[in-house]
Amino acid sequence: MRVWLTGGTGFVGSNIVHAALAADHDVFTTTHSFTPPPRVGYGSDRVDMTDASAVSASVGQFNPDLVVHCAILNDFDRMYADRPGSWDAFVEATRHTASAAEDAGASFVLVSTDWVFDGTQGGADEETPPNPVNIYGVLKLASEMVALERGGAVARVSGVNGLHRARPDTPRHQDPGYGYFVASLVDAVRSGRKYRVWEAPNINMRATPSLAIQCGELILRIGAGRHTGIFHTCGADAVGRMELAHLACEVFDLDPAMVESGPVPPGQMLPAPVPYDTSLTTPRTAELLDHPPTPVRELLERFRDEYEAA
Repeated sequence: MRVWLTGGTGFVGSNIVHAALAADHDVFTTTHSFTPPPRVGYGSDRVDMTDASAVSASVGQFNPDLVVHCAILNDFDRMYADRPGSWDAFVEATRHTASAAEDAGASFVLVSTDWVFDGTQGGADEETPPNPVNIYGVLKLASEMVALERGGAVARVSGVNGLHRARPDTPRHQDPGYGYFVASLVDAVRSGRKYRVWEAPNINMRATPSLAIQCGELILRIGAGRHTGIFHTCGADAVGRMELAHLACEVFDLDPAMVESGPVPPGQMLPAPVPYDTSLTTPRTAELLDHPPTPVRELLERFRDEYEAA
């Protein structure tokens, strides 16, 4: 299969690339600030995602079977400061990518997020109406609507943990969401530093963690099957931040006494509301992909094996 994707040097995108190359697919990714090293079966180039003709030309030249749109503008301050530009970076970029996929006869998958929900819709399934509380969620929801109207698929990720395959040495930090949570904890405790788990009513306190490499594998399965509609590519279990921290200690054989609870440090809050409980369920995904969701312990055990081998 030939896979053209955006954001292949980012966290989730690099895992889609890794899964695709492991399956002997040919891959091309757009780049922005980082260019991956040359590799057999893997090409890259800068493409302005807000330029419809540039996107169309790149997709047409590669002639893919699957187009995956994973790239985002990952800057909350900029999203609020430049709302028209943010709309172009999310929604219009999705429109251009979906159109190019349609012209190429390729299947199309948009990577989205559990933050399309408002934090009071715990256990949301693929049919639950979204209700975002910040501009990132709004832009992702609008992008989802474009993808679905163009006959594509939406793959929502949730509390993504795992390795950054393109930049494994990038420092990993806790944030008001769940991304990088386990890696940042393991890095700290293995370095002999105590890890403070942020707990507060105005951050993402509960989610359904996923593992980035499994997200990549499921997204490729969605595309290969030419599926449409919404999918939740997460694990089986909704957990709180401290619960996840203690489970990570068990799986990675870390001293739980090195983990403590505390408030969010000054300057670390986002300039916008954050959904409290973004836990998901996966009935449609499990049925269509023949993939029962993986228990969080098994996801952590797989992550541990990846971490040790890195």
